[in-house]
Parts: sequence; structure tokens; C-alpha cells
Amino acid sequence: SRRLPTYMRRRRSPLAALWLAAAWALQLLAGAGAANPTWCIVRTGAPVRTVQAALDYACSPAGGADCAPIQPSALCYLPNTLAAHASYAFNSVYQRSHAAPGACDFAGTATVTLTDPSLTSVAF
Repeated sequence: SRRLPTYMRRRRSPLAALWLAAAWALQLLAGAGAANPTWCIVRTGAPVRTVQAALDYACSPAGGADCAPIQPSALCYLPNTLAAHASYAFNSVYQRSHAAPGACDFAGTATVTLTDPSLTSVAF
């Protein structure tokens, strides 16, 4: 009978196998997210009043968006348009939810896109 090489004969602990499986799964999940990134932006033609209300909500404590970068004189303030500011805030909420289904709605004023909406000075 043939002997197995030494590295194949060692017994591995079940805990080591569990850690290895967990690391592999995390790497797989991280790769899956990076393959098809998505962003949440204002839907073209969305009513201005509804977008403004959705932006106000997104920037509130209940909405949870990080709206500091779109404040006057902040890095992402320009372009100073409702669509740009709302898209930034909507995407902030969406990314914080890990792109959960339904997290990009904002009363029907938002949509998910595969195209990166970032500008040179504004990174989504």
C-alpha cells in the first residue's frame, strides 16, 4: 500500500476547517459585491417637491445619510443642484444598507444604476 504524503496525513482540527470555510465565504462575498457595484440616484423626471421631501428625510436622523459633504463649502456641494444633492444622500443611505433591496426608493424618486455617478471631486 502507498503512503500518503506527510501534509495529507496531518489531522486538521474542525475549528481550523471552520475558519478556512468562513474566510473563503467572506472572500467570495467580497468579490461578488465588487463585480457588480450599484448606486442609488434620483430618477429622471421625479417631481421636485417629492425629491426635496425625500432628501430632507434622507438627511434626517431617521434617514441616516451622511449629508455633511453636500453642505455649503463642503467637498461635494458642487454641483449645487437638487438632483446632485439628493443622489448623494440617497446613495449614502443605500450603501449604508449594503444595497439592500428596497433601500433605493425614496417615495418613487430614486432608481438603482450600474453607472458610477461620481464626478471628479465627488465620489459616490
